[in-house]
Amino acid sequence: MILYASTPSSIIFSKRNAPQQATPRRPSPFNCARQSSQDAPNGGNPKPLSSFPRLFCHNHCSCICGRRLFIEAAATSLFPLSSSMASSNSSSDYTAILNRVHPPKPDWYEDFYASVLANGMKLYEAEIADYKSQMFATLRGKAQKVLEIGIGAGPNLKYYAGEEGMKVYGVDPNPKMEKYAREAAQSAGLPADNFEFKQAVGEAIPLPDASVDVVVGTLVLCSVSNVDMTLKEVKRVLRPSGLYIFVEHVAAEGTVLRFVQDVLDPVQQLVSDGCHLTRRTGQSISEAGFSNVDLNMASFSNAAFINPQVYGVAHR
Repeated sequence: MILYASTPSSIIFSKRNAPQQATPRRPSPFNCARQSSQDAPNGGNPKPLSSFPRLFCHNHCSCICGRRLFIEAAATSLFPLSSSMASSNSSSDYTAILNRVHPPKPDWYEDFYASVLANGMKLYEAEIADYKSQMFATLRGKAQKVLEIGIGAGPNLKYYAGEEGMKVYGVDPNPKMEKYAREAAQSAGLPADNFEFKQAVGEAIPLPDASVDVVVGTLVLCSVSNVDMTLKEVKRVLRPSGLYIFVEHVAAEGTVLRFVQDVLDPVQQLVSDGCHLTRRTGQSISEAGFSNVDLNMASFSNAAFINPQVYGVAHR
């Protein structure tokens, strides 16, 4: 695997023991492309997460400004979800929220998009495989119930769904994804009875509070309607000390690619089911109130303008 990425940078966000105003270095995809494969870490393979250089940010909650609070208040009025909504809302309530956040699309479109996602991401998945293997290795023997939001065609299931006795909930607003996700679950060795597909959105996850050990989300926060509300739902359904494993593409700040993303963003949202190219998702995850966030960054040659990407593990 040839990875045109500089040495991935890492940043730890914690509620304790962190210096003020430190920010991760954001590698430019254009600078990365000029490196040879010998310059890539471990000959193109990612270093263990624990070996990444650490930066610390002191009490990142203090960075939240009035504008952010205003946005969260507006989001709450748009998506009136309580901390225990899963136990009090009926399936009809979730359907109403689903239809409001992700209006129904024609069957031909849902079928086409599911097929494209299932068959058009193979090169990217091959390139990021070593990174995902490292992250999902942290789950071995620690997770009995796993929720994957935006499960899509289920490309992540092969990394974790083979554990004996594991129960997996797959959430996606596109019902046509279920066929592909079930095939992936079967290939991963997950019994059919241990996989449950739920048509829903990240802003309203139809599971009770503190009901899962792990939440998985890869390339999904780019297309949700409200990132902060989705992260609140992730925290709500996680048990204490639960893990949130993520991979998300973010804006290429400070590069020519950022200008390209600005130009292409409206088109990308139209043709890729609401995907945004210019979100600062890493910042959103770090400010979501997790006790600890191990956040790393890299760029991938097969991801084109969907670079750079942040990946890592957040602790409930």
